[in-house]
Amino acid sequence: MECVVLAAGEGKRMRPLTAKRPKVMLPLANRPMMEHLVLAARDAGITDFIFIVGYGEREIRRHFGDGAGWGIHVEYAPQRHQYGTADAVRAAQDLVTGPFLVLNGDMVIRSPDIANLCSAKSPCMSISTTDHPGDYGVVLVENGFVISLEEKSKQPKSNLINAGAYHFSPDIFDLISKVRPSPRGELELTDALDVLVAERKLHSYHLSYWMDVGHPWDMLDANATLMDDLRPGNSGTIEEGVSLRGPVMIGEGSVIKSGTYIEGPCIIGRNCRIGPHAYIRGTTSVGDECHIGHCSEIKNSVIMNGTKIPHFNYVGDSIIGAGCNFGAGTKIANLRHDHGNIRVCGNDTRREKFGAVIGDDVQFGINCSINVGSMIGSNAQFAPNSFIEGCIGDKAIIR
Repeated sequence: MECVVLAAGEGKRMRPLTAKRPKVMLPLANRPMMEHLVLAARDAGITDFIFIVGYGEREIRRHFGDGAGWGIHVEYAPQRHQYGTADAVRAAQDLVTGPFLVLNGDMVIRSPDIANLCSAKSPCMSISTTDHPGDYGVVLVENGFVISLEEKSKQPKSNLINAGAYHFSPDIFDLISKVRPSPRGELELTDALDVLVAERKLHSYHLSYWMDVGHPWDMLDANATLMDDLRPGNSGTIEEGVSLRGPVMIGEGSVIKSGTYIEGPCIIGRNCRIGPHAYIRGTTSVGDECHIGHCSEIKNSVIMNGTKIPHFNYVGDSIIGAGCNFGAGTKIANLRHDHGNIRVCGNDTRREKFGAVIGDDVQFGINCSINVGSMIGSNAQFAPNSFIEGCIGDKAIIR
């Protein structure tokens, strides 16, 4: 069984985090999210992969290479212009040699589900349930067959949705060749599937677990889920007076200084300096070359490589890009007084607690205050004592 991973898109809804990397290379539990998917497929018995690449493909190629480091074989199929999911699958046509899986590169699913999808009758579409089906393709199922598939319905007929994982034979390429551009100018895979639905030939498989990482705040739940089974380990240096509670993984070359308290599950990357007297709370992942310093507190957050949060800072329920620097006393709020859902640039996060989305290489002066639901573009700069809220663009300078 071959596995085609769709990884060509930018992920515009993930901006500003995708300004310098493709969406599938955003880190979850200190690995690119696509790596977690590939490992799950490998553990299900798949060794031959075809990556559909486009935006930021150099980073994907550099990370995975030929796949030997993971015990797999990887080939690449470029999708130079992102003309839709049918076009992306078609890019693999010359490399596919038999039955194959198609997986969206930005989702979290379990290895047993991938194995079951491999053994399901082809053609087969995975389905899952959600409390907001109108954001996806809504599905009706009867006797194991998909009998209806409606994209982004305003009045969903069920809470079942297309989960973006498929088992196909090469026959699917004949249907894809007949797909015509949709009203938004894209070649939609669902238009090919509609033919199978009409003929009652599209089987369904209900995933036991599925998570879509569609917006930056979804990264927090995915990050926590992927650390559920974290095995503790220490390849760094832990000074006397450090307290570790629960599973904590510390990377090579990292130093945890005296007085620091870390609650697991937590991952600290390579060559980090943590403390003294830092407090890192559960479901936090800290990338490589980071500094979390004196009296700084981090809670339920994703901190990317090279970011410095050195003195008297608070970061809660936030996504922080690479290469950022927090001036002493800079803090991020993460809870409204009315405990209502927090919105980011008009989008409902469906979260009562959420801090901010901060792009790469953002510089904060001392004592900056960042309000709940703020989104800050890459390379922005803020003067000391700035009050920051709303949507701030790339390279903004607040004096």
